[in-house]
Amino acid sequence: MRLDKYLSDMGVESRSVLKREIRKGLVSIDGEIVKDPSMEVQPGDSEIVYKDEPIHYEEFSYYMMNKPVGVLSSTEDRKQKTVLDLFSDIHRKDLFPVGRLDKDSEGLLLIMNDGALAHKLLSPKMHIEKKYLVEIPGKISEEELDRLRQGIQYDTDLIAMPAKTRCLSSTEEGSRVEVIIMEGKFHQIKKMFLALSPDYVVTKLQRLSMGPLHLDPALAPGEYRKLQEEEVQALKNCF
Repeated sequence: MRLDKYLSDMGVESRSVLKREIRKGLVSIDGEIVKDPSMEVQPGDSEIVYKDEPIHYEEFSYYMMNKPVGVLSSTEDRKQKTVLDLFSDIHRKDLFPVGRLDKDSEGLLLIMNDGALAHKLLSPKMHIEKKYLVEIPGKISEEELDRLRQGIQYDTDLIAMPAKTRCLSSTEEGSRVEVIIMEGKFHQIKKMFLALSPDYVVTKLQRLSMGPLHLDPALAPGEYRKLQEEEVQALKNCF
């Protein structure tokens, strides 16, 4: 791996900045100053120091974000802001969101570069529960929620798996419902409620948890943090 990529992957600086800094003699390998950004290094084999700070390489990085409304759950978009655009101090180029939340949805979003783990978390066969807070106009009944609990057809040939539902509040003005599903098809929750009634247009959709991880209440919309080691292990122990 190139030296500048090694440091960039670890979030030190962008590669363009690092090339200049390396040429200034601000990086050492095993105690010797190195000025060639393209020098090949083997992660874990040498002590690499940038501005007197040892930089240890991580093969995989894991983050939790409180996704805000108005941002796309994708890696890049020419016209609209994506969740990765919010990573102002992270320079890894191999990060991606695990699954997606619609542009007008919010809440817990995992972002990582571990493709194998992400695939397992998203597979319906793994039965990973995802909990959401849903708000709709109007008063919803237990009978209607029972239809979601039994599995509801919402497209011509698509049927949602049985969902766990709990009514948090319900008045003529609107209802708040907790929904837990184990799949994540396109606009699934919105379509599930529209299948009950065309009046049930989802006005708020917030993901509260995914598997064992719950949205950190300390994270404001748009903020993120690295997962703690025990949180990463909890995800891996789901299967």
